[in-house]
Amino acid sequence: MPGRNRIATHCLVVQNPFHTLARGAAVPELLTILCPVYNEEAVIPLFFERIRPVLAKLSERFCVDLVFLNNASTDRTLEEIQKIRQSWPSTYVITTSRNVGYHASLECGLRNSRGDLLVFIDVDCEDPPEMILEFAAKYEQGFDIVYGERVDREEPAPLKAARKFFYRLLHAVADDEIILDMAEFSMFSSEVRDAIIEDASSFPFLRASIGRVGFRRAAIPFKRRRRIAGRTHYNLFSMSVFAIGGILSASTLFLRLPIFLLPVCLLAIAILGVAYILTHSAYLALAAILIFAGYVCGTLAFTALYVARTYKNGLHRPTAFVDRGSSVLQQPPGPRGEAHGADRSQPSRLLAG
Repeated sequence: MPGRNRIATHCLVVQNPFHTLARGAAVPELLTILCPVYNEEAVIPLFFERIRPVLAKLSERFCVDLVFLNNASTDRTLEEIQKIRQSWPSTYVITTSRNVGYHASLECGLRNSRGDLLVFIDVDCEDPPEMILEFAAKYEQGFDIVYGERVDREEPAPLKAARKFFYRLLHAVADDEIILDMAEFSMFSSEVRDAIIEDASSFPFLRASIGRVGFRRAAIPFKRRRRIAGRTHYNLFSMSVFAIGGILSASTLFLRLPIFLLPVCLLAIAILGVAYILTHSAYLALAAILIFAGYVCGTLAFTALYVARTYKNGLHRPTAFVDRGSSVLQQPPGPRGEAHGADRSQPSRLLAG
């Protein structure tokens, strides 16, 4: 697309190194695939076997980097990534200094990786890697954001219903646009990435950020599958915390709600007060007190939550720190003629293996 800021770097293109892209770039664009992992030693080899043909196909049009976002794994995840580097040299890993959570790990990856085009995909293959080829085709048609629209998924009906209810509730109360049935499985340009990381939130909520920044979007519907191996790290508690944090990040409704409820509460207390005067019923007095206490306590509770979030945002603390000794980071573009994918990384414990 004219006007894009492309990374001028030479790279090893698998089949046709002089292929001219449909978007008009004489030098292939750098496509960086970001894969968040936490204790996924059993899944990573299966994922790479699944995505390897996709990488080869993408390399006909792009320089392709595979970047694992290692959320301080405690198993042999790093060793499995090291094995992949032997087969696909343009493999990198960004390891956080501690487990910072899924979304903070994604944001850390955005801030510490480079690319003209970026993709998020989980390694459990619930989101099919083959769809990245469809994403790329849509991107070359002029879209800045291409994402998988999850129209169905293989999980119990009550959990599917709860997910749909949450996202439609979030869509209804959010201050900015929320894209329904979208998660992080997506491809987007570097301009979109730059817009997303401008948001200095202490609780990154990337699917809301993608909707907020705008740009041209395209959806590709698909059915989400079961994990190919291992077990999920999400449980009911973590999903509940994620839901509450997501609503607080995307909506200020609960700060404005007391204004809307004030007339209702005053009217209810007035009616109960008059009824108490006429009947002298202690239950009516108790009901009036509870309504007043609930209104005041609810207002204070939500105000406290937003003040705490505002305070943390105001500190401008990074949500994650990179453990460089356990990371292999992408390097800035080298001199012309230097092959992309060569090992230009700093020495690390990962490579020492």
